[in-house]
Amino acid sequence: MSMTTMRQPLRGGIVLALLSLIPYAYGASMKQPDIKLNPNPRMRYEITATVTGAPGAFERIDGSVDYKVFNGACVPLTPVTGATVEPQKRLPVVFERDGENTFKAVIYVDQIQDEDYFGLGVCHWSVVGASADFHHGEVNFSPAIYHDDILGQKSVVRYFSERSYERASRSRIDIGSPSKSDFNDAGAIFSITLKAVEKLQ
Repeated sequence: MSMTTMRQPLRGGIVLALLSLIPYAYGASMKQPDIKLNPNPRMRYEITATVTGAPGAFERIDGSVDYKVFNGACVPLTPVTGATVEPQKRLPVVFERDGENTFKAVIYVDQIQDEDYFGLGVCHWSVVGASADFHHGEVNFSPAIYHDDILGQKSVVRYFSERSYERASRSRIDIGSPSKSDFNDAGAIFSITLKAVEKLQ
């Protein structure tokens, strides 16, 4: 398995860490906002996940999509650190089979309601990224596609080691690698491709 696969994920890991730290960052005297869903989202994108060359099946396939406020001026400074911590929200994503090795899901970029949550002006939300989670044993093979690639309707390929698939008894998240050259044995890998396509209402 490559060192890239084993390292703590950078972008996805940062999102996960921030989500877990938000309750502490707000502090006891700062109430977390009641985040609302947009009752009429319009920016609809279909995410297609295609598995190529996997050494076996996956027991479960699901996913998630992360959102974040992108105009920090609408958020008060935290009472302890004096920093701005923009609210974030994670929602589940349902992937449905669309072929032997293809799965599709729908996300909305504008799924979270823009609103004045803190009395400092309207907070505007946007998607951070979406992940597809392919579960095998105790391993979650979790490629992700991020904001620019979603809106740009691009494809993102992540490569995974067959050895990682075989070592399914050790609990972990495997985000893969963007390059085959990151693996010592390039012949013993498989890939998961995520592609975003806008779907007009």
